[in-house]
Amino acid sequence: MNLNRIDLNLFAVFDAIYTAGSLTKAADVLCITQPAVSNSLARLRDMLNDPLFVRTGHKMTPTPVAQNIIVPARQALSLLRKSVQESHTFDPTIAEKSYNFASRDLLEASVMPRLMAKLQNKAPNITLNNFEIARSQVVSEMAAGSLDFYADTSTYTDPHLCKQKIAEDRFVVMARKNHPALKNGLDLETFLRLGHINVSHQKSGYGPIDLALDKIGKTRRIVMRGQHYLTVPSSIVKTDLIACLPYHLAKHYDLALYEMPFDIPNVEYFLYWHVSADHDQAHAWMRDQIAEVCLAFNQH
Repeated sequence: MNLNRIDLNLFAVFDAIYTAGSLTKAADVLCITQPAVSNSLARLRDMLNDPLFVRTGHKMTPTPVAQNIIVPARQALSLLRKSVQESHTFDPTIAEKSYNFASRDLLEASVMPRLMAKLQNKAPNITLNNFEIARSQVVSEMAAGSLDFYADTSTYTDPHLCKQKIAEDRFVVMARKNHPALKNGLDLETFLRLGHINVSHQKSGYGPIDLALDKIGKTRRIVMRGQHYLTVPSSIVKTDLIACLPYHLAKHYDLALYEMPFDIPNVEYFLYWHVSADHDQAHAWMRDQIAEVCLAFNQH
């Protein structure tokens, strides 16, 4: 059988005939004409290579093939109806749903715990999954339905994606406590002299810190590069290196924090989702939860 030929509408007609036992009654139930029912049955008979129903007096009696497929057909139709209904009415208190995120460690550490705490009582059967994928795969993964949200600090422009700014933060400088070079605080000269840990997912190139320094004709001394902010504190506490981290992450560690000794734009966080999910009730509900969590994030 060629699965591309399957029309789910035919199985709705099949179910109606099986239940009513008559083409006329099935047409009344479906609010279509009897010829339309006959045409659908003919197509289904051709597709399944079986008569499906034989006339016995005034009743259409199902064949063994029809009897074998009626239960899975009804289950499939029920699942489809349920899915369509849930796309219009979403009740988080009873919904069993998993949301897939792709976000960097910063958002995973700052937003995800707050979001999960919010959902525990409000939506006990909802689960969250976070993983990292290449930016080039974001649109295709969303279109395939395997990714619900992508969150990042950088802008992403694609006609298939919707975008919302969800949070904003400022950079601070992190160092170990009692750092010998920072007894009198941190000025620009000291900032440039000390060795830095640079966090970047790229092997080379400028990040926001270096772009801001370049504008004032300065460069810092990078002696270590890493991919994740969460690994920085363990290196800071054992060395005289310093690093620039967003404040809402840095504040959770028992390390010394200093304001940036030069002007630098705040770091902005954006949430992306596929246009096909823009009006989905379950998706919109989760976007509202994320926005509420991020509002509290921005205020503290």
